Amino acid sequence: MLSRMIGAALLRSHTYEEIEHDSAATMQAAIVVVIVAVAIGIGSISLGMTAFILGIVGGIAQWALWAFVTYILGTTLFNTPQTEANWSQLARTTGFAQTPGLLRIFGFIPFLGPLLASIGAVWQFVAMVVAVKQALDYTSTWRAVGVVLVGFILIAILNLIFARLFVFG
Repeated sequence: MLSRMIGAALLRSHTYEEIEHDSAATMQAAIVVVIVAVAIGIGSISLGMTAFILGIVGGIAQWALWAFVTYILGTTLFNTPQTEANWSQLARTTGFAQTPGLLRIFGFIPFLGPLLASIGAVWQFVAMVVAVKQALDYTSTWRAVGVVLVGFILIAILNLIFARLFVFG
């Protein structure tokens, strides 16, 4: 699992291809998501224990939702004749793509923390593009960027609606 996390963080397409085809890697991907969610929670501990717990629960829920959204977008709106994937393949690859988010553990450090957290977030985005490209069998990186961008926007909107309904009343 550690070598896969390293390969995913290094944006190695063959690592994502291996993860895509290993159905046993779904649990490993879930573990990666939990580890990264805990790291993000630690990085945001200065916001309180509620933020820590919600960060962990939210990270896991976001991963499942992200995999679903990328699956739907990638196999419908952005599909190609070569596109062939299922939710679990996207769950595995996008789960491992969360690895660079480990940098967000340093979020609580004044000045340096927000910079490292931002680098981790951008790195995660790039890793998501590689993961989506491999899982959906795209030949175009730009098509994968489109899926990730549109998915990000949709999930951001859903997060705003959720926050408005349940957090801010």
